[in-house]
Amino acid sequence: MSATPTDTNQLRLRRVLTLWDLVFYGLVLIQPTAPIPLFGVAQKLSNGHTVTTILIAMFAMMITAFSYGRMAAVYPSAGSAYTYVGKALNPHLGFLVGWAMLLDYILQPLINTIWIAVAIHSRYLPQMPYAIAALLVVAFMTVLNLRGIRTSARANKTLLIAMCTVIAVFLFLAVHYLFHAGHWGGLFSTQPFYSPQTFNGHRIWMATSFAALTYIGFDGITTLSEDVENPKRNVLLATVLVCFFTGILAGIEVYLGQRVWPNWHTFPNLETAFMDVCRRVGGMPLFQAMGAILVLAALGSGLTGGLGAARLLFGMGRDGVLPRKFFGHLHRETNTPTYNILLIGLVAFVGAVTLNYVGNAYEHAAELLNFGAFLAFMGVNLSTFWHFCIVLRSNRRRRILGDAVLPLAGFAFCALIWWNLNSLAKIVGGIWFAIGIVYIAVATRGFRLKPKMIDFSES
Repeated sequence: MSATPTDTNQLRLRRVLTLWDLVFYGLVLIQPTAPIPLFGVAQKLSNGHTVTTILIAMFAMMITAFSYGRMAAVYPSAGSAYTYVGKALNPHLGFLVGWAMLLDYILQPLINTIWIAVAIHSRYLPQMPYAIAALLVVAFMTVLNLRGIRTSARANKTLLIAMCTVIAVFLFLAVHYLFHAGHWGGLFSTQPFYSPQTFNGHRIWMATSFAALTYIGFDGITTLSEDVENPKRNVLLATVLVCFFTGILAGIEVYLGQRVWPNWHTFPNLETAFMDVCRRVGGMPLFQAMGAILVLAALGSGLTGGLGAARLLFGMGRDGVLPRKFFGHLHRETNTPTYNILLIGLVAFVGAVTLNYVGNAYEHAAELLNFGAFLAFMGVNLSTFWHFCIVLRSNRRRRILGDAVLPLAGFAFCALIWWNLNSLAKIVGGIWFAIGIVYIAVATRGFRLKPKMIDFSES
């Protein structure tokens, strides 16, 4: 018996996800370990004020999350900064935001490759050169993606449970360690938030642009807009709450890390500094447990990120946005975009080795990833202001706070964080963005035609 049109619409429009389902999904996307790989580098950049940078970034992200939630109510089936900017402002600007987001997809395997390679080289096999470790990591992820092997939902859930367990053990042992060492005075202090001897406003903003990586991924909630009960309310609340809960949990983790090991200058290695904090409060068992879940999390993120980027490039090749012969190739047996997977692996390896020669590879990769992310966040905030304060000005009563003040404040905060990215991120990101401008100018005959869409659902 075939379904009638009415039955089909009812099935399609059935909304089953609650507010707390969305919040849980968003926290899973970000992961409870998000600030831990950043800890040592963030301590150096902020001169010992990482928790302050986490909280500043939380404020900017909560305002941006508010804008995402409002735009998701207007375009419930879209769920991406690219679409919001393209529909609310201009399709050419939307394409450029999508082009900047594409850089993030390509860089996701790179940043995970760097962290795992550093961990192998500095913690597990110091006799292995960093470049060889990076090559092995990239080769492993590339082979799995070429074979079409994906992590199962059960494996991801098991990893999440393991993360939460190790984090809970760390929190308990860190509190016990600090209380035993200095009682309440050892546990509670304003020094992680503000130390007059080392506080520097410019360095705080530079570190905030790095620490903001903690929140990347919260916008994935908006992709579920069509499956949510009362989406106009719940998507907005969920995105804001996810940023808030992430900031609080990350702030607690980093605060305890700073109290346990206040002098960042003495870390044996910045990228794996939190593992040393774990060893101080829980010995080698906690050191090894934290290292294991971080490596597995980075490996899983690199695998899914690499395949997502390859599939996105395939979609762009198939649709003629990129050369079809290379990017639109699909392996007949494994049904995988082979050429794109190999290209992503090559970028990850070359990038990991090159960035290691010009400074702290993990810091540079994270800030370069934030280049595209914060351009997208600025675009969403500006789109929210334009849609609700300018386009709808004659159709409804304007709410100054929600329609103008918050989105413009979010735009300003994100612009300030973006501006304080390091020079390498702005140079490389700027070159990438300039290529996008030239491409769209040629493809649309001087911006006279509408650009072809980038289908981010491919990823």
